[in-house]
Amino acid sequence: MSRRHAAIKREVVADAKYNDIVVAKFMNSLMLAGKKSVAEAILYGAMAELETKIKKPALEVFKAALDNVKPQLEVRSRRVGGATYQVPTEVRPDRQQALAIRWIIGAARGRSEKTMEERLFNELQDAYNNRGTAVRKREDTHRMAEANKAFAHFKW
Repeated sequence: MSRRHAAIKREVVADAKYNDIVVAKFMNSLMLAGKKSVAEAILYGAMAELETKIKKPALEVFKAALDNVKPQLEVRSRRVGGATYQVPTEVRPDRQQALAIRWIIGAARGRSEKTMEERLFNELQDAYNNRGTAVRKREDTHRMAEANKAFAHFKW
């Protein structure tokens, strides 16, 4: 990590169908080996399925699912006098979004359905209903932060 200056944030172009930056970021994270059209087909297929099954706008369901997975607190390692403490800290909004996207995609890839489209649809549906692997990951993160609340005074 460079000590000179912070990395420049690049602008993400909104996706074609929903004209939304978050959907574009999700698609970019879903993409493997530069196959954006494949990632696009998977995501749009899963969102079309969400719209038919839940009977609400797909973008609304998608954003609600992301909000249900976003962590408010996390623990960060802080070295104080030879000992390393897990210090609970609040999560910045851009990191919340990045973690939620990463956790949903990771949980979807770990599922056992046949196609990635089905896996992603089911994981988004579970996240929307506040259950599933990605939501459990957020709860574990919050639980760890709560357990280490005694070290909050080491916050920097």
